[in-house]
Amino acid sequence: MIFIVVKFPVKPEFSDEWPSRVEAFTRATRSEPGNLWFEWSRSVEDPNTYVLVEAFQDDAAEAHVNSDHFRAAIETMRPLVQRAPDIVSTTIAGSTGWSRMAELGID
Repeated sequence: MIFIVVKFPVKPEFSDEWPSRVEAFTRATRSEPGNLWFEWSRSVEDPNTYVLVEAFQDDAAEAHVNSDHFRAAIETMRPLVQRAPDIVSTTIAGSTGWSRMAELGID
């Protein structure tokens, strides 16, 4: 599984409208073959930062970054962000999704 987390530093004047501005990209990505999840969150420490957590089957990420909707999203996002987003992208061998957090042990 390819696991990716991206922190988007959004310009303050666009923070509240960020979800609607990336809605088409979100819908298109979620419908891609091999997309496992694609979830946005807003930072509780900085309301101008959105965090994207996404995952793809190992062979699906390349198609994602080469898609028309990815290229369109980059152009949509570019004027809305303060600077280039921070990203962590890694492959987790043998994983196909979320696991339960054993330390909380709630069934």
